[in-house]
Amino acid sequence: MSSQEKLQEELEVLEKEANLNEIVLFNDDVNTFDHVIETLIYACDHTVEQAEQCSIIVHYKGKCTVKTGEYKDLEPRCTMLLNAGLSAEIV
Repeated sequence: MSSQEKLQEELEVLEKEANLNEIVLFNDDVNTFDHVIETLIYACDHTVEQAEQCSIIVHYKGKCTVKTGEYKDLEPRCTMLLNAGLSAEIV
């Protein structure tokens, strides 16, 4: 593979990544760890371990990116989080 082909391939990967959005979950003083974990498993297809880690990060850091992808995939997931009483947004 020539260096120009490799550079073009890397550019295409970067362009795809640039089109991705993130769901950011914010800490609150209302929801329990169990509720947040269960909701992340349901809404974001997290494993138990992923959901636990995200809930701990949110608790101590105030926010955490819980899902990355295309907006059309993230929008219904973010809506599920919001409907469950969590505070989240797509950025």
